[in-house]
Amino acid sequence: MRRTCPPEWLRSDNPVAARAIPLFILLPLHPLLASIPLEVLEGFPGLRGRVSRTDPGGLPGCAASASLPGVSGDLAYGLGCWRAGGHFGLVLLLFLVGLEFDFSHLKRSHKSALGISSMGVILPFGLGWLLAHGIHPYLEGVHKEGSEALVPVDLHGFALFMGTAMAITALPVLGRMMLEFNITRTRLATITISAAAVDDATGWILLAAVSAMVRSQFQIMETLQMIGLTIGFVLAMLFIVRPIMVRWIRWSMKRHDGGLGLNAMTILLIVIFLCSMATSTIGIFAIFGAFVLGAVLSDQGVFREAVTRELRSFVTVFFLPIFFTYTGLRTDIDTLNSGMLWMIAGAVIAAAVLGKFGGCAIAARVSGNAWRESLCVGAMMNTRGLMELIVINVGYNLGIIPRSVFCMLVFMALVTTFMTTPLLKVLKRGTELDEPMEKSRFGRVRVKAS
Repeated sequence: MRRTCPPEWLRSDNPVAARAIPLFILLPLHPLLASIPLEVLEGFPGLRGRVSRTDPGGLPGCAASASLPGVSGDLAYGLGCWRAGGHFGLVLLLFLVGLEFDFSHLKRSHKSALGISSMGVILPFGLGWLLAHGIHPYLEGVHKEGSEALVPVDLHGFALFMGTAMAITALPVLGRMMLEFNITRTRLATITISAAAVDDATGWILLAAVSAMVRSQFQIMETLQMIGLTIGFVLAMLFIVRPIMVRWIRWSMKRHDGGLGLNAMTILLIVIFLCSMATSTIGIFAIFGAFVLGAVLSDQGVFREAVTRELRSFVTVFFLPIFFTYTGLRTDIDTLNSGMLWMIAGAVIAAAVLGKFGGCAIAARVSGNAWRESLCVGAMMNTRGLMELIVINVGYNLGIIPRSVFCMLVFMALVTTFMTTPLLKVLKRGTELDEPMEKSRFGRVRVKAS
């Protein structure tokens, strides 16, 4: 019987096929990872709730990509479609995040929430800044855009970025975690989500400022110009774009009986990417333009529901798995090739937990809460999740952090997200969170298992 040779693109000696084919096998596994039964992920129900609703495969998929045999981060540079698809999805995702941002939390923030939020930004930022100065001498170089050569890590940009990365709180993850735990109407949850909303807004402002300074190479005039253009962009979105978009939204929604037609969706996508192009031209990354557009339209409730209905499923099922796979491809564990680098990775995780968990817990205690309640607040504020991964990718694209630190920060995002549920399980006893959590699906699963 005559033997037939496989096509050229399937041959094992083809380096693209040898590495790309496992990725296309892995991509469909992201939704499967997100659909693992709650009994299996009993320790991490908040993660499952977040992944199953908004980012299939999520953090488990990111970890799976990082550990897939034969796949390493350098493939992300060879397969440009993964990077393009991931960035395209992030633009749409950040528009949805801005659209769903609840500014009423900022208006309701009282002294306790503001104190927790302030400590939850200042202490992690300070620890990250100090840690960056300590670990800088042990880091390899970074690749700058348009160059294959390694250049030394810029200390000032690296320190500012490490502080920003430590200060992030994942508001969308935390909100869904609270829904799953059935604690949204408790006093502690209200304080925590208000503080997280302030942290989230502050984090994006910090990231935009750091991006502007790094892109301008810390030239004062160029930095001020970028900041001025950014402020001008936000004002234009508020006072020019928003009134026009609101009138168009009302006309379009009325015409389509409360929905969005194909032409309306096309126009919306064009506006989203025009805003992204504007901020990219300014120099603070395309995702900020999409986020600001969503934020200025967040009070349009019917429009928000229609867009979520039309757009979220597509972004969730198609683009987010690409982003998590791309992040996993960049996470090259082989870069942590010495005991010193593993010690630094441990120090990064410890600083992140101490700064956010410890700082917010102390602030909550000073505000008059009991110690157990304060620790619950700290545990919830320590959640980072998807938002941290987005920030990490921005830093890597800017050439601020080397691949080893990128890997460390991905580990930090995983650890700080995974640890939230086990900590709450222990700390909730004797607090107002105990009863609603026991009545939640999470509590019922635990009782059934016992």
